[in-house]
Amino acid sequence: MPRESIRTDPETPFEVRTLGVVDYQDAYDTQHSLAAERADGTLDHDLLLLLEHPSTYTAGKRTEPSDLPTNGANVVDVDRGGRITWHGPGQLVGYPIVALAQPLDVVDYVRRIESALIAVCARFGVTAGRVDGRSGVWVCDDAGERKLGQIGIRVARGITLHGFALNVNPDMSAFDAIVPCGIADAGVTSLALEAGHEITVDEVLVDIVDAVRSAFDHREVGADVIGVTDPQASVEPGVASVR
Repeated sequence: MPRESIRTDPETPFEVRTLGVVDYQDAYDTQHSLAAERADGTLDHDLLLLLEHPSTYTAGKRTEPSDLPTNGANVVDVDRGGRITWHGPGQLVGYPIVALAQPLDVVDYVRRIESALIAVCARFGVTAGRVDGRSGVWVCDDAGERKLGQIGIRVARGITLHGFALNVNPDMSAFDAIVPCGIADAGVTSLALEAGHEITVDEVLVDIVDAVRSAFDHREVGADVIGVTDPQASVEPGVASVR
């Protein structure tokens, strides 16, 4: 039977930092620094960093030469799993810095992230799910399979790094230059395209926090989330918003 929480200590606070648009390398350095502090115990609670990146292609450990951009764009090699993907404005990126319960169950951790993203899509009227043998969140219908949410993680010293990216309303043409996630026989899509109307990253933030917290701890988001603000207020960089 699956454990109730994926976190080592679900009674500790779960801090959420909404950071706005952050350069990829800066975010990379920040999450690695926080993960080291969490592993050392100098950081005594788990975090979720939520942000957007300027347009950036990143290549995970399994990226093949044939996956790389055809437009000559630079690619950042990173220490997560998976293959190549794109980050940019209109895509919500989440980096959980979480001490995983022992014994480690990385598959369960990934499945919980998928469940959170699927729940968020449902709240916006989009039916998403999983595809056997492929990580992430997908829309599958008569038009084929389209990837809506990407997941690429690393676990070091029992602490999670990297995380997920949900295509909310980005410029989808950025994916045309690569083989997204190394999958040539499927498409990519966004929440706004599937819903058929404009959706902004700010609109999705509150639901993401709620869904991730619930998926990690199998319970509703409570007051032990650090930085709770009025759910009707606009989300500013550095402020957590939860409902």
